[in-house]
Amino acid sequence: MNESTNVINDRQLIAWLLEGDVSLQYQVHRDLLGAEKPELRERIAAEGWGARFLSYRKEEGHWGQRFYQPKWISTHYTVLDLKNLAISPKNEEIRQSISLVIQTLKSPDGGILPIGAEKKSDVCVNGMFLNYAAYFLMEENELTSIVDFLLSEHMKDGGFNCNSNTIGATHSSLHSTISVLEGILEYAKNGYRYRLEALREAEEASREFLLQHRLFRSDRTGDIIDKRMLMLSYPSRWKYDILRALDYFQFARVNYDPRMQDALDVLKDKRRKDGKWPVQAKHPGQTHFDMEKTGGPSRWNTLRALKVLKHFGEAK
Repeated sequence: MNESTNVINDRQLIAWLLEGDVSLQYQVHRDLLGAEKPELRERIAAEGWGARFLSYRKEEGHWGQRFYQPKWISTHYTVLDLKNLAISPKNEEIRQSISLVIQTLKSPDGGILPIGAEKKSDVCVNGMFLNYAAYFLMEENELTSIVDFLLSEHMKDGGFNCNSNTIGATHSSLHSTISVLEGILEYAKNGYRYRLEALREAEEASREFLLQHRLFRSDRTGDIIDKRMLMLSYPSRWKYDILRALDYFQFARVNYDPRMQDALDVLKDKRRKDGKWPVQAKHPGQTHFDMEKTGGPSRWNTLRALKVLKHFGEAK
């Protein structure tokens, strides 16, 4: 393929991405074309997927059956979806819903949503909560106990595990670790200062935990931990996969590490002949609506993959 054909195909791919939802249009301009388009961002709440998600919000301020039930139409996962659409962080409806959760579901251990007979908070849920609460610019004093809770559950091997404070865990989980890493990144990015140094230390150790596993392999045998981690899904929910991990590293502006190469190779191999990436998996559960169909070309995964390859210098 000659250089001119590459340029044509790139233009065709960008044009295809820009035919998608306004939330995708905004992120394509911002992340691939280097152009901030505030007028596009403002439209996310008024049309397309953003407006549809907001339309399901109930008068009392929750989605679904309050905070966490059912998956995936609860307040928790709907707000996470809205955050990932890049809706304005100043959206008052969403901020009010997050405040409602903070006011009513704080646990004595400092986290959100105590679960089980012992009423203990979930590490993975609180990592995700910190992610969107920081994005939507909640007051720092509303987040300090969540930071304390997460740091108290940081494990010796560098990562996190949602079983650490319930049934016990001896090894961190990629699922929990990526959720907490995303939360720490958003917290730091938005200028919060409480225990930031301790969070940065946990962040560095957690990144190393992912890299020690080459993003999807056992650190002892080198075997694939779970083949489902190689399947490209969107939305990710609480599930870990290689594209979610690589997208985190590019968003955090982490430099290339050779231990990422296995995952990068898998990602490149999944690219279709038309230059797009597919949706390969859907996590079972009730949804408000499906943004894309499993098995077909995915604008979400194509956008995320191109951001990854752009950052790591392997976009061709």
